[in-house]
Amino acid sequence: MTQPLIELKGVSKSFGSNIILDDVDLSIAKGDALGIIGPSGTGKSTILRIIAGLEPVDAGEIYIQGQKRSGLIEDAKDPIGIGMVFQQAALFDSLTVEENVGFLLYQHSKMRPKRIRELVNQSLDMVGMSGVGKLYPSELSGGMRKRVSFARAIMTNPENPQDNPEVLLYDEPTAGLDPIASTVIEDLVRHLRSEDYGCSTYVMVTHQDSTIRRTTDRVVFLYGGKVQWQGDVSEIDTTDNPLVQQFFSASTTGPIHVVG
Repeated sequence: MTQPLIELKGVSKSFGSNIILDDVDLSIAKGDALGIIGPSGTGKSTILRIIAGLEPVDAGEIYIQGQKRSGLIEDAKDPIGIGMVFQQAALFDSLTVEENVGFLLYQHSKMRPKRIRELVNQSLDMVGMSGVGKLYPSELSGGMRKRVSFARAIMTNPENPQDNPEVLLYDEPTAGLDPIASTVIEDLVRHLRSEDYGCSTYVMVTHQDSTIRRTTDRVVFLYGGKVQWQGDVSEIDTTDNPLVQQFFSASTTGPIHVVG
């Protein structure tokens, strides 16, 4: 059996008395286009932050390419690069697009600014955002800011190829976008995977039906802190799992507790 690229074993996480994840196992193989879905507040974004090494676990183990991770990402480097696209783009308003995309290289490399600008422009080209490097986030539409955040996530570092992202984590990349802008982002997700950018594996957290169906091949359904169902995206409409049926029918009647 091929070794998983990322593996969570018995992972639990609580915030105060609120149990978010309860003994969760999750395996991500190289080349996966995995969707993590479920109602709001079920730990989907928390799993992404745990995978990225931004959030500690209360219990359980995380393995990256077979190596057990100890602590957070700042404590020790992972054997592969993991990039993350945050839900609200998370750009620095006081920095230009160029400075945002090249932030880590400007701060943590010895590269000349000219070389960093070249790499930034290459990254912006990949996401269809050529020529916006001198603009500020406030001058961009919501969809454009999302694409800039993609460009930052796929930035490469020729001085340290180990840092280059092999896995991308997407946290609600189409949230708040109109259907056309969502389609642009969905197409971009697939494009970055299909082209030779080194990011062949990704995990997608989303509530949006079109994003689930157009960007994922395999789906994991979280509810009550546990993985309640998983299968191919093609099985969504045929499964007899009542949680999945209620979620995709948007019904207020069923096993998913509706608040308010």
